Amino acid sequence: MKKLIQLMLVALLLGGCNHANKSVPVIGFIDAFEDNTISQAKQGFFDALKKNGYSEDQKNIKVIYRNAQGDIPKLSLSVQYFISEKVTLMATNPSLSTITAVQNTKDIPVFMMVSPTPQLMHVTDSAGNAPANLFGVAESLGYIDTSFSLIPKLVKPKQGKLRVGMIYNQSEPQSNEAMQRIQQLATQLDIELVALPVSNTADVQLVTQALLAKNVDAFFANPDNTIFASFETIMNACNEANVPVFTSEAGLVSRGAVAAYGADIYQWGYQAGQQAAAFIKNKSTTGLKWEMVKLRMRVYNPASAKKFNITIPEGFDAVK
Repeated sequence: MKKLIQLMLVALLLGGCNHANKSVPVIGFIDAFEDNTISQAKQGFFDALKKNGYSEDQKNIKVIYRNAQGDIPKLSLSVQYFISEKVTLMATNPSLSTITAVQNTKDIPVFMMVSPTPQLMHVTDSAGNAPANLFGVAESLGYIDTSFSLIPKLVKPKQGKLRVGMIYNQSEPQSNEAMQRIQQLATQLDIELVALPVSNTADVQLVTQALLAKNVDAFFANPDNTIFASFETIMNACNEANVPVFTSEAGLVSRGAVAAYGADIYQWGYQAGQQAAAFIKNKSTTGLKWEMVKLRMRVYNPASAKKFNITIPEGFDAVK
């Protein structure tokens, strides 16, 4: 009888634990690759959850984290694992993670960050509607115009027409869209754009060197996952060639770019985390929908500006 009572108590405890585990929301967070700038969004996301009272420290959420390290098959496997674990929601960072998630599930809410609009990611249906389970925060390409237009104001051509170089990943929809947009803008601004495609991060060094050999006056780092992952390689090559780097991504300025007008990556993740917290609290996506980035920044790198003798206009904040 004593043993029976002990077994019953163990069963009750295990049952209670299982019930408790099931009642705790599970977040599957996936980074497509390792990157110092992209990681700021992850920090912002979990800071927003904590601000709203949700953290693993308080044991009222569970987090399953995966980083695909730039490996597409690993990215797919990570998303499939989240699905098999029946996570409460997925948090995706950046666009490659978002695309993979919505391609694999229509039921689990996906909260994106550091991703372009659903239309730019080519995940809308024939009527132009985004996936019903897609939430979080996106960005259009409109801010690129402001960033790119800085270059002719701050850089003088060595000779003749101003030549600006850029590389883009031809397999990423938003990168192709950005390149086409920049090409149109360059024509309007009477800038000669020298653009070369890359397939992956392994190509970046050689392609960047080939680009710099074409005597460009400046380099423009567009919103591209390959750019994020290889930015130090690009910066080193451009610094050696004495070519200033401009960008549309505020997070890249602290890594050496001269100036940018773009989203604050930390706040991007924080904004997505606010949405996720509302979902966890209400246990419903009612009233939620994906939204645009709310906070953009004009920033510059004092050291880089000094190196290239560039005077930054008023209204730009220096990065720390």
